[in-house]
Amino acid sequence: QSLDVANNQLRELPAALADCPRLKEANFRGNQLKDKRLEKMVNGCQTKAILEYLRAGGRGKGKVESAREDVRKKKREKQQKKDSGDGEQDEVEEASKLLVKVLHVSENPAPLVVKVSPGVKDVRAFIVCCVLKGVNLKPGNALKRFLTMQTKLHEDICEKRTVATIATHNLQLVKAPLTYDVQPPDELKIMPLGRKEIKAKDLLRQLQLEAEEQRKQKKRQNVSGLHRYLQLLDGKDNYPCLVDAEGAVISFPPITNSEKTKIRKETRDLFLEVTSDTSLQICKDVMDTLILKIAELNRSALENREGSGSDVELDAPCGPGNMNVPLVLEQVRVVDTDGNLKVLYPSKTDLATVSSLLTVIR
Repeated sequence: QSLDVANNQLRELPAALADCPRLKEANFRGNQLKDKRLEKMVNGCQTKAILEYLRAGGRGKGKVESAREDVRKKKREKQQKKDSGDGEQDEVEEASKLLVKVLHVSENPAPLVVKVSPGVKDVRAFIVCCVLKGVNLKPGNALKRFLTMQTKLHEDICEKRTVATIATHNLQLVKAPLTYDVQPPDELKIMPLGRKEIKAKDLLRQLQLEAEEQRKQKKRQNVSGLHRYLQLLDGKDNYPCLVDAEGAVISFPPITNSEKTKIRKETRDLFLEVTSDTSLQICKDVMDTLILKIAELNRSALENREGSGSDVELDAPCGPGNMNVPLVLEQVRVVDTDGNLKVLYPSKTDLATVSSLLTVIR
C-alpha cells in the first residue's frame, strides 16, 4: 500500500508499478529521473496521477509521446497499404473522420487570454481553455445530449470531478479578458445555474441542507447533483473562480458555473474550460476528449438532418453528403500576471490522443 524510495539514485520508474492495485501512497521525490515531466509530477502530483502516467506510456514515456508513436505507426501502415494498392479504403475512412480546424493565436484578430493569479497554485493550480465555434445545438434533443455527455465525462474521465472539472460557456456572453483567481468563501459571489446570486459560503451551506433533506426523503446514503462534490472543497481557505472583465464570477470549480454564460439551443460558439488540482496533462486529456465528443454530437445532429445545418464555410475537405464541415477550434493562451505564457491550447502535441477519430487541420 505504501512505497517510499525518496532521495535515491533512480533514473526511471518501471511501468509495472501501475499494475499494483493496492499501492495508495508512493514517494519518489529526490531522484534524478530521465523523464523530466515525470520528475515534476513526482514532486507535485498525487500517486494516482503518477501511476496513470506510467500506465499510459510505460518506462518514462508519457501519454503524448505514446500517442505520437501510435500516429507514426498508423502513418507507416497507411503508406504500406498505399504502396500495395489498398490505400483507397483508407482515403474513404479519412474523409469520414470528424474535422476540426485550428485557428492559431497569430491568425486570430482578437484572441482570448486567461490571466492566472499566483493564489491558485495552492488551491487548484491547473487550467486549460479554448474556443470552439460552429456548434449546432438546435436539432431535437441536441442540447440535452450535450449536457448528458458533459455529466458522463465528469463521472468517467474526470473520476467524479476528483481529478478534473469541465465548464462550458456561451462565448457571446463571456466578457474578456478573464482572470483565474481565488477568493475567500464569504467574498466569492456567483449566480449558479438556475439560482439567484449567492455567496459561495452560503451556496455550500444551502447545498448541504438540500443534501440532508434529500437523504431523509429518499432514505438513501447517496446524494445526486452538485451535492456529491461538496467535500472536494473541505479545508480550503480560498475557493477557485474564473472572473470576467466585469468582475462577475462565471465559474466556481468544481461546483458550478454561472447562469450569466449559460448555454442555450441558439448557442453556436463555446468557451471551454477544464481545471484540476492534479496535473496539467489531465486537463489536456479531458479537453481532447471533450472536443471529440462535441464533434461527434455535431456530426450526429447534421446527419439526422433535424436542424438548420451549419453556416460555417471553410476551404476544407467535405465528407459524404457534404456533412463534414469542420468545427473551428481557437487557441487560448493562459498567462501569469506578468504576461508570461503558462499554457497554450491546443498546441502541436495536443489532440494526439483522439487522432484516430479526429482529423485536425492545423
